[in-house]
Amino acid sequence: MNVVAIIQARTGSTRLPNKIFLKLANASLLFHVVNRLRPSKEIDKIVIATTTSLKDNSVEEWCLNNSLDYFRGSENNVLDRYYHTAKKFNADIIIRVTADDPFKDYRLIDQAVKIIKDKNYDFVCNNNPVSFPEGLDVEVLSMDALSKSFFNSTSNFEKEHVTQYIHRNKNIFKTFNIKNDKDMSHNRWTIDTKDDYLFTKEIYNRLFNVNTIFLTEDIYQLLDKNPQLLQINNKVKKSDLYK
Repeated sequence: MNVVAIIQARTGSTRLPNKIFLKLANASLLFHVVNRLRPSKEIDKIVIATTTSLKDNSVEEWCLNNSLDYFRGSENNVLDRYYHTAKKFNADIIIRVTADDPFKDYRLIDQAVKIIKDKNYDFVCNNNPVSFPEGLDVEVLSMDALSKSFFNSTSNFEKEHVTQYIHRNKNIFKTFNIKNDKDMSHNRWTIDTKDDYLFTKEIYNRLFNVNTIFLTEDIYQLLDKNPQLLQINNKVKKSDLYK
């Protein structure tokens, strides 16, 4: 089965423009999102799904310079972009990744992929209900589930957020949710604002090493020893899932 990680990436963020190219440990946010997927034993291909907007020519250029596959599609209908990316690269299983999450754990992704393969699920996630930090989300779906979502989604919300048709219609899909050993959903590990970026910079400055991928437990240990770091972005409004 062809497992494709599709990273949705664009420069047009309203709260933090061009954030995917912000620097963390001398490399871009987008570089680190890709880099943290590379140790996966389950991912066959990593693809950047960006938009046809002229301002995202820089994303295409970055992909070419870094020898990464990419696809350009709809800016606002992200579900449409995912569907056509998956079709182009002959995906059987799709991993949804957003380019503003620089702490993805490849081991958690591999766990979800193994579950969807072994148990023949349509959709495996860890955010319904939530128990992991915001930004450590995993969503893995079959091509069939993505196709059903693409052809049946009607609301702009479902088209923007890709998997919401599945979340809203779990009765017609075979789904599984991975639960964390401890509820850590109060942690915010994503980048939407300047404060999120400053928090992330602190983590990367302390943990990043060019030869290894720091892991989720490394972040937990760092925050346990330095709880003041949590104050940097604790005022940022959480997404609806994590409220």
